[in-house]
Amino acid sequence: MFSSTAIGIDLGTANTLVYTKNNGIIINEPSVIAMNKNTKEVIAIGTEAQAMIGKTPPAIVVSRPLRDGVIADFDMTVAMLKTVLDRAIKNGTSFRKPNVVICAPSGATSVERLAIKDAATQCGAKDVFLIDEPVAAAIGADLPIQEPIASVIVDIGGGTTEVGIISFGGIVTSNTLKIGGDRFNEEIVHYIRQKYSVLIGIPTAERLKKEIGYAPVEHTEEEMTVSGRDIVRGLPQAVTITSTEIQECLKESMLSILEMIRRSLENCPPELAGDIVEEGIVLTGGGSLLKGMTEWLREVLLVPVHLAPSPLESVAIGTGRSIDSLDLVSKSKIK
Repeated sequence: MFSSTAIGIDLGTANTLVYTKNNGIIINEPSVIAMNKNTKEVIAIGTEAQAMIGKTPPAIVVSRPLRDGVIADFDMTVAMLKTVLDRAIKNGTSFRKPNVVICAPSGATSVERLAIKDAATQCGAKDVFLIDEPVAAAIGADLPIQEPIASVIVDIGGGTTEVGIISFGGIVTSNTLKIGGDRFNEEIVHYIRQKYSVLIGIPTAERLKKEIGYAPVEHTEEEMTVSGRDIVRGLPQAVTITSTEIQECLKESMLSILEMIRRSLENCPPELAGDIVEEGIVLTGGGSLLKGMTEWLREVLLVPVHLAPSPLESVAIGTGRSIDSLDLVSKSKIK
């Protein structure tokens, strides 16, 4: 039976998650791979590879092969996916060639969808099905997507933010914006370089975002001291950053996300608009965990805004659950 020999994969820009029906999420690792460029041997993937960023000799390349929600480096993605699938099979699945359901950004082109399909096929998948990311996120967030009511999902991932309005199991309207957690980190790095002439790494920016990052809401100011390299002197330098500074440098991205949500709601058929006023919007993805995000969107959109039960895992859970609803994914299957 299909459902007993299938795995769902959330191939995300920031993290790759694998879901099986019997064991739930069995792999949740950063989408990072370390490879020896001379021998083409995979040194590490996931958390282990992420810890190597910026610390390796020239022979070892550490890269994030997905960018803005799609494959940027095909060979690296295949190598990473092969390692992930090998691990998934060893983690208790009893089949050699699994059927694979992978989520794809709703705005992905046919070429990008084919690249995802080819990557999975080259890694030994028997059959590959694609499901649109907003649908997978909505299923994972327990929204009644098969009902004749509007389910609005906002998935703020690592590379992209997606808004989907779903009814009767299909997407009524959707929008994709190439702004997500990665852009937030880059803006923090850029701000500290411009203001303090200190260069910090992406992992440090990620820590700043998680610990003192805020959406545009009032809050009690917090501080955090981080270390980087002084651009002028070339020596290590510590700087103290406030939460208000982080909030200010993320403001432009926040407003872009807000504008896209507004545009999606404006394109919603009038018959479904009443459902949104009642049921509101559900947030998923790592970016939805930014402090004050739910309160801010609730305040500016004037509709209820809720956080999904497992924001980081919603897409992977939905991808796995869709295995039981083949009508949702078979439409997306690439022949």
